[in-house]
This record gives sequence, structure tokens and C-alpha cells, in this order.
Amino acid sequence: MLDINLELIKKYDRPGPRYTSYPTAPHFAETFTHEDYLKEIHLTNLNNSTPISVYFHLPYCDTLCYFCGCNMIITRNRSRVQEYIDYIKKEVLLFKDLINPDRKISQLHWGGGTPTHLSPTEIADLAGFIAKNFEFTPGSENSCEIDPRGLTKEHLEALKNSGFNRISMGVQDFDDKVQVAVNRVQPESMTVQVISWIRELKFNSINLDLMYGLPHQTKASFERTLDKVIEISPDRIAVFNYAHLPWMKKHMGLINEADIPSPEIKLDILKMTIEKLVGAGYVFIGMDHFAKPDDELSIAFNEKKLYRNFQGYSTNSGLDMYSFGITSISQLENIYAQNFKNEKEYFEALNQGKLPVAKGYSLTADDHLRRYVIMKLMCDFELDIDSIEKKFNINFKSYFNWGLENLKMFADDGLVTVTDNKISVVNLGQLLIRNIALNFDGYIENNQDKAKYSKTL
Repeated sequence: MLDINLELIKKYDRPGPRYTSYPTAPHFAETFTHEDYLKEIHLTNLNNSTPISVYFHLPYCDTLCYFCGCNMIITRNRSRVQEYIDYIKKEVLLFKDLINPDRKISQLHWGGGTPTHLSPTEIADLAGFIAKNFEFTPGSENSCEIDPRGLTKEHLEALKNSGFNRISMGVQDFDDKVQVAVNRVQPESMTVQVISWIRELKFNSINLDLMYGLPHQTKASFERTLDKVIEISPDRIAVFNYAHLPWMKKHMGLINEADIPSPEIKLDILKMTIEKLVGAGYVFIGMDHFAKPDDELSIAFNEKKLYRNFQGYSTNSGLDMYSFGITSISQLENIYAQNFKNEKEYFEALNQGKLPVAKGYSLTADDHLRRYVIMKLMCDFELDIDSIEKKFNINFKSYFNWGLENLKMFADDGLVTVTDNKISVVNLGQLLIRNIALNFDGYIENNQDKAKYSKTL
């Protein structure tokens, strides 16, 4: 159990990256083109039969959730959705010819938006098209995000029959007043019904997403939500901090700021949430993720095999991740490549027979080193200094002098321990891992990071 000192949390609560990548997405540039992506795909597929991870971004939603920070499009125009599916298929066909045919999919994820905004027929059609053009490894991890509003059992049957074995569902909060304030009315009975269908269809795993910091939330009201979630007993729970960023996401301005809980109340909610979930037997994985002890995420965490990418924490470390659809980001060993963010440019690129890359980034040797260090901290809560020095042929203390100086304050507060051979993140430091990791960020060290990030807690 973490010893949660609220005053210490307040001391370190500042904006910082979530480090689903390093360098982070604000550093991607339009000077990186589809030709750069093509070159890297070619280089990484020569004599390479290792499995791959694939992501499909399905951006459409039926209604607008005011808290949403995702890249989504609100529409009820079914022909628009079908047109997008047709273009995703074009992207798949372009990509298929570039990949070593020996490479199989071991991880598939559909995210959004709302993938289940697709009809059951559209789900079966797109999933069947993917299966026709790629092989899957035995036991591949195939997950899909769903929204219970408007969902039918037929949607879930289409997913199950298409090979999906993991489901992730947003709940946010069961409180009626909170749901109305964020325009996501999702009765508890609806969530419970969908959970029963998921279990009846024998999906392997269920994840529920919660969010603290929403309007009208109190410690007592969110505790009631947690009690209900614990009773539902999902395999994984993600508890995200609502970041109110109306200058980045205009629709967040529809939330009345006066109704948002104060920083002190948010921290009380966070403290209670961690204590309650850990007390209920969930393992605190890091930042905002919890999993049952026998879940693959917990096992990977204990075995130091956890990985982090644009979907968050993952058990499939080191896989090349190829992503399809608008805004999606692919990650290969040496590059990141992000697709166009709107349909028009995405469609135009595909009509020209080009991969729809809008921008990206080619990693330097320094980026590789810092990415390794930051991801090890984020996933393992420790660094083996000797192994890093051997792997990258550096003197760690000299190379990271700035970061190590900054860590002295964290060490004084009992958040890290630093020896000649190891850095360990301990106690409350695990909750403040973003604050610790950013001390190894070269762009922050050199004042080259001008991006606006959400607060770490």
C-alpha cells in the first residue's frame, strides 16, 4: 500500500508529459514525410519475421462527451462511416504489400472515437477484411473499446465472432449528476447489462475506464462509484485524471469550471481511489492503471516485461506498431509516423496511392537512450545503471548530471533511492512517476519543450 501524503503530492503536482512516446508527439514535424516512413518500413522488414502490433482508429461517435480528449468526430451519417471504412481498407492494401508476409499480428486494438459506432455488419466486414489480409499469431491479443450507449448484444457477438477477446469500456462515474454535467448519461443498469453479455460471450478480459476531477464529483460520490465497480469486478481498471483544457479541446468549454472539484478535493479522491482499489486486491501498475494479480498486466509488471506505447501500458514489448486511420501514430524502432488528422487530407493521400502520413519523427542516438531510460522508469520503477552504461556505452552520472541533481529533492522526500548502480522509485514516488521521468527528458533539460501538458495528478 502506498503511503499517500497529500502535502507531498501538492508539492510535485505540475504539468508534464504522459510519455506514451519519447520524444512526445508535440515534437513531430511535417518535414517527416511518407517517403521517410516507406524507407523505414522497408528497412525494418528485411529478413524480419517478428510479430507486429496494429491499431485502427475509428473516430466516430453518436454524441459528444464534454470531457473527451480523444480525436473524435460526432456524426450519425452512416454513409460517412462507410466511406471511412472503405478508405481504411485502401490504407491496409497499400501497407500490406510493404510488410514481410511472414510477420503476423500478435496484438490488435480498435480505438476511437467509438469503434462500436460501427454496426455489427460493419464490424464483421472490417474485421474480416483485416483477417483476410494478415495472419494472426495463436493467442493474439485482440481488443476493442466499446460504448454501452446504443450497444446491442449483436455488436458484441460480431466482435467475438471476429476474434476479439478483450473489451475496454468507459464508465467515468455512475453518479447521475456528474453524467448529466458531462453529457454522458449511462445508467448503471446499462453498464451491468453489457458486462453480463461480455461474460456470457466469454471474452478473456474486461477493462473499465473511470475519471476523477469531473464536475460535481466528491470523495463520497466517487467512492460509491468505486464500490459498484469493485462489485462488477473487472480484470483491469484505469482511473484517469480529467484535464480541463478548453484552449485545446473547445468542447471542454461546455463544462462549467465552477462545478469542477478543487485540486484539494481531486487529491482526496485520488488518495481514496488508490487505497480502495489496492485494498480490494488490485495491483497498482503505475500512474492510473490497476489490474487483478493474475492479470497479464500484473504478471508483466512483476516480471519487468511491461511496455508503454500510445495505447498506454502493454504486455507486448518492443513490437513494431502500425496504425491505420486519421490521427493514428505508428511506432517503429527508429521513427514515429502520424496520419493526417482530418478525413479530407487522409482520403486525398490514399487516392494518390500514398501512405497518409502528415508528420513524424526520426530518433537520434540521444533519443534512443532517453526513451529507454524513461520507459524503464515508467514501467519498472527502477533503472539498472550498469546495464544502461553497457548498452549505450555512456557514463550515466556524467550524461544525466542535470537529472540526477534534480532527483536529490525527490530522494530527500523519500520518493526515490539512488545508489551507484541503481535508481529505484519507491513509495509515493510511483504515483509521481511522470514528475520523476521528466528529469531524463532532453527537451525539458534544454528548454526546448514548449508544449502545454496536463498536470501530472
